[in-house]
Amino acid sequence: KVAIKGIERELICPACKELFTHPLILPCQHNICHKCVKEILFAFEDSFADGGSESSNQSSPRIRISASSMDRIDRINRSGIKRNSLTPRSTLFPCPSCQRDIDLGERGINGLFRNFTLETIVERYRQAARAAIAIMCDFCKPPPQESTKSCMDCSASYCNECFKIHHPWGTVKAQHEYVGPTTNFRPKILMCPEHEMERVNMYCEICRRPVCHLCKLGGGHANHRVTTMSTAYKTLKEKLSKDIEYLISKESQVKAHITQLDLMLKETECNSERAKQEASQSFEKLYHVLEEKKSAALRAIETSKNIRMEKLQTQVEEYQGLLENNGLVGYAQEVLKETDPSCFVQTAKQLHVRIQKATESLRSFRPAAETTFEGFVVDTAKQEDILGDLSFHSNGLEIPEINEEQSRMYNKALISWECPGKTDSADIYVLEYHKLNKEEESVTWQKTEVCGKSKVLSDLDDDSSYAFRVRGYKGSICSPWSREVIMRTPPAPVFSFLFDEKCGYNNEHLQLNPRRTSVESRAGFPLLLGSERLQVGCYTTLDYIIGDTGIAKGKHFWAFSVEAYSYLVKVGVVPSNKIQKLFHNTHDVTSPRYEQDSGHDSGSEDAFFDSSQPCTLVTLGMKKFFIPATPAAPKDPASRILPLPSCLGICLDCDRGRVGFYDAGRMKCLYECEVDCSGLMYPAFALMGSAAVHLEEAVTAKYREYHDDI
Repeated sequence: KVAIKGIERELICPACKELFTHPLILPCQHNICHKCVKEILFAFEDSFADGGSESSNQSSPRIRISASSMDRIDRINRSGIKRNSLTPRSTLFPCPSCQRDIDLGERGINGLFRNFTLETIVERYRQAARAAIAIMCDFCKPPPQESTKSCMDCSASYCNECFKIHHPWGTVKAQHEYVGPTTNFRPKILMCPEHEMERVNMYCEICRRPVCHLCKLGGGHANHRVTTMSTAYKTLKEKLSKDIEYLISKESQVKAHITQLDLMLKETECNSERAKQEASQSFEKLYHVLEEKKSAALRAIETSKNIRMEKLQTQVEEYQGLLENNGLVGYAQEVLKETDPSCFVQTAKQLHVRIQKATESLRSFRPAAETTFEGFVVDTAKQEDILGDLSFHSNGLEIPEINEEQSRMYNKALISWECPGKTDSADIYVLEYHKLNKEEESVTWQKTEVCGKSKVLSDLDDDSSYAFRVRGYKGSICSPWSREVIMRTPPAPVFSFLFDEKCGYNNEHLQLNPRRTSVESRAGFPLLLGSERLQVGCYTTLDYIIGDTGIAKGKHFWAFSVEAYSYLVKVGVVPSNKIQKLFHNTHDVTSPRYEQDSGHDSGSEDAFFDSSQPCTLVTLGMKKFFIPATPAAPKDPASRILPLPSCLGICLDCDRGRVGFYDAGRMKCLYECEVDCSGLMYPAFALMGSAAVHLEEAVTAKYREYHDDI
């Protein structure tokens, strides 16, 4: 039986999709029903007689002619070969299996062999299918007899003789419950699926399922409210009976709803037809506009062509006159034959002027008209984009809005959006973006479909601005485009590193998180103990920490954030040959400007202090960004203090020897200066007091894509 069931696919006719009936073997060794061959040939004959009309090709409801078969019908029709199997001519037949035109020869169907082997297998399959409908006895010797009853206790089916043998009179088995033949044997006692040896005797009202006493004592239902099975049975039966009675009592209301739904079906049908007509009219208007524009463009081209042809033809005639014995030259030759001086002079003066003009024209030859029609090229790029966006608009579908706070531009671009109503009214979203380029006249939007409310893009160029927009789709209906949002990519490829916990790391003052992506300075007892020996007018040391990876060449960018409560943080870069000096800098202990023995407050010592620093750093703290005092910086100290951005970035260009400090949220440069890149360059950070720095997390391929609810 299993073998017979497994070959069902081989027993299906490729034309009628049913079991073979009197199968014939085609010359290509494929099989087809005898009736199907005749119906296809007669369908082709009708198609040939009617010129290949679609109505004649569907003459038989039993046959299913595919589009490829219809193409072959047209091809045979055009070839002029007769396909009537009743004539002795050569007959072409399109095989439904191999999709080729098979020559059946002069005899047509009569020349095909009947596949008796396949016919026998199909008949055995039919017998097996009929036998599968009946439930056979489980205990008969082959061949099994059809069962007459099934024992619910034994979970088996029996014929009359086998039932008497296995259920003798006067035994316990004679008391078994038996029903008509069935394959659905339901156990008399419902056992617990978690405790297979225990029968269910309680009902959990929390989980709404039967449980056993072990489930209640120590299982998953220990703290749940349960009731006895009889009580649950009685309660649920009463509720179900009342609900059924309620539905029966509301039969008239149900019929009214059915009537209303029938009306809505008809109304939907009518409204859809009306919508089709309106859509057709809209497209017809577009067709008319295009036809008018097309006609106007062709007329303009034709007019320009005629004018140019006329000018060129005139010029051709003028130059033909310059040939010997033709036109102007021929006329001049005849004038030269004049022997009377007075008559010759009278005619030759004007003729000589014309000859000179022709000579000048010959020396500086210029066509009277251009042959190219470059000025008549129709630019349809914008119109194609507009037509590409042509779809059904619905006021009921919410317009999504791109969330600029949740969107990020880092190693990849993360674009997030949300609907004002906070509902998922759209089934799918389409995100479009393009690079802002002033040189390009036309804009080409790149499109991507998104199932969620965020998308990670990795094909964007560095140091470039992009425009983004999104719209929602629900079936064939779409919302209007969202407001365009412009975001800028980092000025260089993102450089990944972690805080170095080995080189100069002061674990008494600084604390790293396990992933080494955050560092925190705590102003606790260690700082107070370190300050105990210092005098008035002095400040404590900065605690430095660097990145674990250096940069040798190229241009790189990294970003980080500084906690708002941070008192003092310095960020920048340090060369590898000055790392030791960085961690042992004596100028971090006291400042001579405020030393009691200094005797002045000129600030010249600060200039010495800044120039002697081993690394390039800028100062942050108290929610401010301090631009260093340089000759190019503003003289007013207040203008050198900027609000601290939520995310900062550093761009190091080793090839140019420049380092820039950026507002990473807007990718705007706040300060840039020269830097010595003679060795490996490391990211450097310094903290004092309560402060914390967090490295920016890289955007991964599935970042937030499936976590929109976070």
